[in-house]
Amino acid sequence: MKVLILSCLCFMLVSAGRDDHRKTANFRNIEYDLKSPDVTYLLPAELREISGITALDESSIASVQDERGTVFIQNLEKNEIVKRINFGPPGDYEDIARVGDKFYVVRSNKILTEIENLKTGNIITKNYALELRGFDVEGMCYDQNNNRLLVLPKQFVTDDKDKRDKRYIYAFDRSSGRLLKDPVISFDLHEIGKFCMDNDIKIPMKDKKKGKKPEPDIKFRISAIGISPVTNKLFIVSGMERLIFVSDMNGNIEYVSGLRHDLFPQPEGITFMKNGDMLISNEGRSGTATILRFYRHPGPSR
Repeated sequence: MKVLILSCLCFMLVSAGRDDHRKTANFRNIEYDLKSPDVTYLLPAELREISGITALDESSIASVQDERGTVFIQNLEKNEIVKRINFGPPGDYEDIARVGDKFYVVRSNKILTEIENLKTGNIITKNYALELRGFDVEGMCYDQNNNRLLVLPKQFVTDDKDKRDKRYIYAFDRSSGRLLKDPVISFDLHEIGKFCMDNDIKIPMKDKKKGKKPEPDIKFRISAIGISPVTNKLFIVSGMERLIFVSDMNGNIEYVSGLRHDLFPQPEGITFMKNGDMLISNEGRSGTATILRFYRHPGPSR
């Protein structure tokens, strides 16, 4: 495995060398070997709390971290941060998406910031309040086919008992500059649990009650979402559970896998290069933050 260092200091990536207790299902081909990243980028201390990433070109990405209103432009080939764009005050910034020459950054408190005029250096920002159900927004990505941003809260709130096991993705329409009232993609936790049980995927389980079968305990608290530019599949990362879900754009789950603790200590961001390579970022916790790059390998499931 090739390791690149994005810092003037040299860090060591300590691996526990053990598989997660969950196993990767082999009934679908997602084209990535999640147990073996092709490249690991070790990040400098100022990105220890990296919370979101978005691809720029074949060798560059932009990222944000939890506490600073700054966009970091990173050249992965040169192993360095080449530019810092200050756009706002300190805050809980959770994800970033690029649309042409603009950036969009979302905060956990449901404030979306549009950043433009980057080439001149005299940047212009505009804030939007996202009136969606739930709180603690962490996931956002650009849906190019529909010219919209997909956003979702980590915590859902509802008084409707029939909707407590539902999870929703909302869309910010760029043409109108508004969040669409109704969700555009929905998920049913019971259906996801059944999918995992039917395909023998190891997932968290509720405590077994006397005389009843054990039930899946999937929270689906999303920390990152991204759309593959090659397959148009939606990749959803639940960082708390270290699970990754893959669905079509209608919310039909096609793949679920656990993520190894030693490789994914705290997965917080996901993006895709134009050729389909997948990048997942991890906060540093007690160590060094990382970005793991997985080359796209079309062929048999791994």
